[in-house]
Amino acid sequence: MFLSLTLCALLIEAACGYPDAVFRRIGHPVTWIGALITALEKRLNRSGSVATLRACGLAALIMIVGVPVLLALLVQSALRTLLPAPLAFMIEALLASTLLAQRALYTHVHAVLLGWQQEGLAGARQTVSQIVGRDPETLDRAGVIRAAIESLAENFSDGVVAPVFWMLAFGLPGVVAYKAINTADSMIGHLSPRYRDFGRAAALCDDCLNIPASRLAALWLCSAALLGHCSVTGALAAIRRDAAMHRSPNAGWPEAAMAGALALRLAGPRHYAGTLVADSWMGNGTEDARPDDLAKALALYRLACLIQAGCVTALLAGVWI
Repeated sequence: MFLSLTLCALLIEAACGYPDAVFRRIGHPVTWIGALITALEKRLNRSGSVATLRACGLAALIMIVGVPVLLALLVQSALRTLLPAPLAFMIEALLASTLLAQRALYTHVHAVLLGWQQEGLAGARQTVSQIVGRDPETLDRAGVIRAAIESLAENFSDGVVAPVFWMLAFGLPGVVAYKAINTADSMIGHLSPRYRDFGRAAALCDDCLNIPASRLAALWLCSAALLGHCSVTGALAAIRRDAAMHRSPNAGWPEAAMAGALALRLAGPRHYAGTLVADSWMGNGTEDARPDDLAKALALYRLACLIQAGCVTALLAGVWI
């Protein structure tokens, strides 16, 4: 059941994405989860001891996950009770597709390439600032392109592979739970003074949930490199040498794979809010990333998405046979 649901959700999202008109009218499930996180953070993240803040953060995380999952279970039950099975299945797949980001991720990263082509460095800086947190004014052409490629690689794991993995494992409630935790991590799982203790549970939980997806994302990118005439040996070497050196326990895997496949150096020292973050380099290629490299990264990403969908299809065919 979950194989069919996941494949249908992937196909729907690839074909339609999440329409802007729908977003303007009702928002998006992630924005609804974000509103819940904001409300809980304001109420529970107050002064106190480290133990108190961590306990409040854990309680908040339980509600952040529990409320959306409970709603998903209620909707799922209502669909299966009130509607014919084929119609209930298609609506469930449509709902699940809203929690995948393969089309949206391509669109947002491709916008950086369009910004460069239409307005040069200023346009590229403006568009890349919408998908990364680093200071855009500190980025030259190569820095902008590297930032876009890094975002593409990392979010391929977080926004595409991980939701698919947890949907395959637990269906609609599984992907809802994952997106709730991942959204919590992005909003409160920081090491800033405000969130260091309160967001600790969200950050740790997100790190654990993304372990399988980050490794799978690297595998899909290596497979895409093999089929897409990029350097699969470079991707494998970069993963083996550099992935564990990234400050994130998971982001280094897809970033190293992408860097090695394209013969680039990604990650490395970066500026966030005026502060230099010294991170290790992924890959041993050139730092001088060019717009053509971003075009190649986007092509590699699309091929990796197709490989993932193909694997889901093969698993489903194996079950039917």
